[in-house]
Amino acid sequence: MLKRIHHVAVICSDYARSKHFYTEILGLRVIAENYRAHRDSYKLDLALPDGGQIELFSFPGAPARPSRPEAQGLRHLAFVVEDVEKTASVLTAKGVEVEPIRVDEYTDKKFTFFADPDGLPLELYQGQIVFNQ
Repeated sequence: MLKRIHHVAVICSDYARSKHFYTEILGLRVIAENYRAHRDSYKLDLALPDGGQIELFSFPGAPARPSRPEAQGLRHLAFVVEDVEKTASVLTAKGVEVEPIRVDEYTDKKFTFFADPDGLPLELYQGQIVFNQ
């Protein structure tokens, strides 16, 4: 059956701005970048440290989507980090607005939220996420 998430696809409104955010601010490595002339669209494959990927797409005229965490659809994309406070400080120093750090009432793990250039909610989560089976 399912083993892990292979990729998450994100459609952005400004390709250059989002590419800068995901590569320069978040530090993700570019696997491949392709311009598809027949669609006037870019597709940027970005590597996550665990082997997963983010696919960043641009499509002309793509409609905006509600992105607040309580809207239907994708709620947020969470990244595991060793130290939420340190990572939040690095992002803040790079001009990214980060919400106050909170503690998960069920796991006692620290977490916080920030957003990509299109307002997609992104989360930093302390340590390893453990799922009960």
